[in-house]
Amino acid sequence: MSLTDSGRPIEILLIEDNPADIRLTVEGLKEAKVANRLHSVLDGKTALDFLYKRGAYQDAVKPDVVLLDLNLPGTDGRTVLTQIKNDPDLRVIPVVIVTSSEAESDIIQSYEAHANCFVSKPIDFDGFMKVVRAIEDFWFTVVRLPTKD
Repeated sequence: MSLTDSGRPIEILLIEDNPADIRLTVEGLKEAKVANRLHSVLDGKTALDFLYKRGAYQDAVKPDVVLLDLNLPGTDGRTVLTQIKNDPDLRVIPVVIVTSSEAESDIIQSYEAHANCFVSKPIDFDGFMKVVRAIEDFWFTVVRLPTKD
């Protein structure tokens, strides 16, 4: 298992409200080729608190990549994506949309808001695991992420 260029694990922020999908993501990343630390939050408001180090998240790390569901309670993923990509301090963080939506309008809106990629979640276990591994392979072994400040 390798680390980032700087010798530290990849920091992943998973923004997902479905506990089953969180478990599957954890399981898929457990066997990752790249050392990672997964931080998960259940809604958009908490995600923004994490990203802006507010309240209980004062000591949160800046993630190397965000895995974002669009359909979240309260502050939805579309709002979180827009907030990230409009903030000069956060916009360099790659945002991978991982959602059950296959709506063309969601795909277009996500890319217009500068999502780095859009992935529809498969409904079966094997398909979901394949997607998590593909994300891991691409974003953590092929792509070079920016180093921390």
